[in-house]
Parts: sequence; structure tokens; C-alpha cells
Amino acid sequence: MWLSQIGNPDGSITVVAREGGQAYAVRGARSTYDLVIDCIRSGSADLAAYVATLGRGPAVDLVAALEEGRVLAPITHPDPAHLHLTGTGLTHLGSAATRDAMHQKAGAADETLTDSMKMFRMGLEGGKPADGSPGVQPEWFYKGNGTNLAAPGAPLTSPFFAEDGGEEPEIAGVYVIGDDGTPFRVGFAISNEFSDHVMERRNYLYLAHSKLRPASFGPEIRIGAPPPDIRGTSRIRRDGKVIFEKPFLSGEENMSHSFANLEHHHFKYALFRRPGDIHVHMFGTATLSFADGVRTQPGDEFEIEAPDFGLPLRNRLVVEAAPAARRIDVRVL
Repeated sequence: MWLSQIGNPDGSITVVAREGGQAYAVRGARSTYDLVIDCIRSGSADLAAYVATLGRGPAVDLVAALEEGRVLAPITHPDPAHLHLTGTGLTHLGSAATRDAMHQKAGAADETLTDSMKMFRMGLEGGKPADGSPGVQPEWFYKGNGTNLAAPGAPLTSPFFAEDGGEEPEIAGVYVIGDDGTPFRVGFAISNEFSDHVMERRNYLYLAHSKLRPASFGPEIRIGAPPPDIRGTSRIRRDGKVIFEKPFLSGEENMSHSFANLEHHHFKYALFRRPGDIHVHMFGTATLSFADGVRTQPGDEFEIEAPDFGLPLRNRLVVEAAPAARRIDVRVL
């Protein structure tokens, strides 16, 4: 089952469930968030089964809604400050080579391992403990809250000071925190973990700055466990023509960490177990157009798709207009 949301002219939300080729409105569901909260409080351990108990409403043409710009992010919070966008890097087989190529200096073949390669090897050696115990912690970063969330089809806006705006095709886990502080996994979705790779390449310590950018995920959330081998395609269109197209891999068969280990190291912080919060956690990638020499331009359309995760995710690159005064002044009270 897949879940998505459509915005209505009166401000209400239609929650859409899709099974096979049939999409329908979920009866009585005010939003995906409310649906999940109600499911948790009911004591149900199966979201798909809970949706089935509510019954099917009218059929929905989800493709048409997406083309008309009516599809929202598949889960949203009434207060955007309580939706958290975070991620982990160097989690995929091949990701170290991509990152290392960005960070290593020319002629550095005889240097000791970069921090990127050290982190990657730590994951290979300790990211999937066989006994299920917590393994080595991954790289981690913060992208922002719900105000940094772009709906499917909406622009990904690069700030005026950015040096680059590039896609990162990833799988994201979607979570809601229960009343007692327990994280509940809603499911998984395609995501575009949009970043500034030029800034990151200048100095590895700029990674945190480079990640403070919008992100998009959806259009649909896949309910239940993810496939162990996830295969998708990332492409960029410019003026209607494909200028970049490359497959990407995800799923635990293609990762140096298990999902459970990445989840543990995110939710071990009490800060991330506040009742009612939403977390969208992006699990990393080894595929970047930037690493292949592509430099994006305003108007480029990113498209990320994986057959197991529903409709493709598309967003256009927009660059924020520079303000008249580029310096941010802080007033003293």
C-alpha cells in the first residue's frame, strides 16, 4: 500500500491510499498525520490494516492531481516546526568513492585515508551487527524543519548565496513519535536530498552548511518493510531534454549500514523522541550528477523514480533572488 495527500481548494486534505493500480480517498482521514496518530492510539500494529478498517471513499486520479500541482508532501505537520528533515551519508556501497573524489586534493594518492573513507570503512566493519545490537554510528546531518519541505512538483529553491544546487536521489524513512516517546515507522519514500556540493567540496567542514537546503519526498509513502534491493533512476531535464540519467541503488543489500542501525543512532537522542513530532530521515546515496561533472542551472527538472515506491518525484531548480542588502544585521536590544 502507498499513501499520499492531495490539497483541496477549501484547505482540507484528501488522504489517498493506493493498492495496485487503484487509488482511493481514505474515509474519515483528515490528513496522513492524523491517520497515523489515530492508528498509534488505537493500538494497531498494522497501518495498512487500519486504513482498511476505515473503508474506501471515491476513486482518485493521482496522476492528474500531480500534473495539476495539487499533490502535497505525503505527510505534513500542522506546525511545520515539528517536522524534522535529517539524513545520513556514506551509508551506501560506492558512496565513499563518490565523496572521496569530491574531497581529495589533486595528487593526494600517497596521503593517508580521508575522513570520508575512514567513516565508510567504519560502516563496512560495524554498520550491520549480526546480533541486532547497535553498531557504529554513521555520519549525520540536519537539513531543517517543515518550512524547508518542498512538495512533489514544487520548486527546490537554492538560496542566493549558494554555489550549487544539486540532487541526491535517496530513500527516506518516515516516522511519527507516539505519545510515550516511541518512534513509529510509517514507511519509506523516494526523496531528493538537495545539497550544495561546491560548498561541500571547498572544505569537508562545510558539510553542515551545504545540507541546509530544501528537500522533497514522495509523492507516495510505501507502507511496510522496504525491499532489500532497491533500484531506481535519477535524471535531469534541461529545456525538455535529458542531460543526465543514471541508475541508483539503495536497500540494505547495497548499504554498509542496516536501517535499524541508522534508526537507532538517530532516535537515541531524546530530542528526537518528542511526542507528536514527524521525522523524515534520508538514508544516503552513491549517485550524484555533480560527481559526473554536471552543473545544474535554474529551470532544470530533477526526476527520481523507483518502481517499488510509486509515482516519480519531480522538482525544478529555482534560485532565490538576492536581497538588496546581502549582510544580515542583528539588532541589539
